[in-house]
Amino acid sequence: MSTSTTPEKREFQAEVSQVLDIVINSLYTDKEIFVRELVSNASDASEKLRHTELTEGEIHQPDLDLEISISVDEENKTITIADHGLGMTREELHENLGTIAHSGSKAFVKALEESAQKESALIGQFGVGFYSAFMVADKVTVSTRSWQPEGESLVWTSDGKTGYEIEDAEEEVDRGSQIVLHLREDCAEFADPAKIKQILENYSSFVSFPILIGEDRVNTIEAIWRKKKSDVSDEEYNEFYKFSAKAFDEPRYRMHFSADMPLELNALLFVPTENTELFGMGQMEPGVSLYCKNVLIDDKPEGLLPEWLRFLRGVIDSADIPLNISRESMQDSSLVRKLNRVVTKRFLKFLDGEAKGDADKYKEFYAKFGRFLKEGVVIDFDHREGLSKLLRFESSLTEKGEQTSFEDYLTRAKEGQEKIYYLIGSDRASIESGPYLEALKSRGLEVIYFFDSIDEYLLQHLKEFDGKTLVSASSSGLELEEDESAQHEGEPLDEDALKGLCEFLSEELGEEVEKVEAGKRLVNSPVAVLTPEHGMAPQMRQMMAAMNPDEPLPPIKVEVEINSRHPLIHKLSETQESNPELAKLVAGQLFDSAMLSAGLLENQTGLVDRSFQLMEEAMKKED
Repeated sequence: MSTSTTPEKREFQAEVSQVLDIVINSLYTDKEIFVRELVSNASDASEKLRHTELTEGEIHQPDLDLEISISVDEENKTITIADHGLGMTREELHENLGTIAHSGSKAFVKALEESAQKESALIGQFGVGFYSAFMVADKVTVSTRSWQPEGESLVWTSDGKTGYEIEDAEEEVDRGSQIVLHLREDCAEFADPAKIKQILENYSSFVSFPILIGEDRVNTIEAIWRKKKSDVSDEEYNEFYKFSAKAFDEPRYRMHFSADMPLELNALLFVPTENTELFGMGQMEPGVSLYCKNVLIDDKPEGLLPEWLRFLRGVIDSADIPLNISRESMQDSSLVRKLNRVVTKRFLKFLDGEAKGDADKYKEFYAKFGRFLKEGVVIDFDHREGLSKLLRFESSLTEKGEQTSFEDYLTRAKEGQEKIYYLIGSDRASIESGPYLEALKSRGLEVIYFFDSIDEYLLQHLKEFDGKTLVSASSSGLELEEDESAQHEGEPLDEDALKGLCEFLSEELGEEVEKVEAGKRLVNSPVAVLTPEHGMAPQMRQMMAAMNPDEPLPPIKVEVEINSRHPLIHKLSETQESNPELAKLVAGQLFDSAMLSAGLLENQTGLVDRSFQLMEEAMKKED
């Protein structure tokens, strides 16, 4: 090992200057990042020292505390960051201050030239974080002493432009490294202890080793997401939730897990008690922060989790994500996308377990956050299957207020049943008083009830579950086998009378009606309107009208199904010949009543006026 007392000077190679220009001018969005980078390096050096002490046994100055101290000289505009970690030898100073000062610089430049990725996606491979110091400093001095008992006390100095020099320190240096940044005039704002403390609280609150400014410790909150669940109390979880989410409520759910494959991560996620979007407070912002080994990368990272999981709060920590990844490259990172998939699948599995373990608690969660899951079904094809298992609803076989799931529905399905039937309405009473339930109920088929205004949009995207097609009981495309067990009252109209009545109704009801025909679905009701498969359902019309009140909606198109056994239909068939004016009144009233039941009657004036005319006709007969 060299013991030279004269400074050893080296010039930067040409490509090193290019890399420095990238690091200083374009790699980092915020200059304050230099604090995070240097503290993170100090933490890594301390962690490596701890490991070295276990494996090597003898280290220099074993009684020094593993802590990171920071001091600011406002008068001389310097910042000093010191640790008692691994330290560096003369050779390591050449090679390991970010491989930028050695052969790695060529590899870095070559990778930038060959890669289609953004520059910041590569930096984790080349350890250039130390050089973020030159974003704010025109001179950096590193005093260091290796952990090795025979190590030297050395000083490395550079202006970040021409090169660097290494010389023996004038006085003995403690084990570890001390970095002094001489700030440029335009960066004098960082020569402020309060400013440095604010940056540390933002990025480095959970670093494993004490961070001191003077005698005050900055990082007093423990990174409990890296601990075993058995070592964390409920009170600690709740306090951490309130701290990290800036919340005052208690978490509704929490999920704490770690994984080694397909990548290393530790996650602690919380579901809040309340969904603030229900209070009209605007869309919730993502609340899960991304960390790398306890150091904050981004408190609101785009692409870390799907948009529909924006209600979650907490932390995801992955040592596999480069600490220096920029916000711009976050969504382009395959590692971030992999994190997204892993955490989302784990959370869906967690929710499924909670739903089955405590149905009442899940029901409360679903009432508050069910719309997020529905949003996920609509926009997130990759997780649609897992999300659809979490949907809850009432059905024709549940009591009012009791919820069921698609999985439970299929356990009650008839043998050989290949379809899942549903109806959408404003509430249970309106669905059960309508005509669409009759045929399925008489055949012993369960029908799912959807009441939410967005359910029509949901069901446009959720076409099946477990290989079973979802079919609306109000759709004209509904196919039903003949109900042989049904006890029908009355005879159907004969073929000629039925044909004549259908032609009369088609002519009388006008352009809104595409066709009129007898069908199998009606038992007690005389008539029903059906939404054609290419038509717009009532709930979708209401949603579009609310979203674009000044835009005209497309014209209504329906199909009319009549129950040719119903006494009213028989009487109407007779009346169209004997009293055509009365028949027209009845036909219009039947149609408007069916449209009202379907939620499609947008103007009720005709229904009201016609009811008065029919009353007059009825009273004439009494006279």
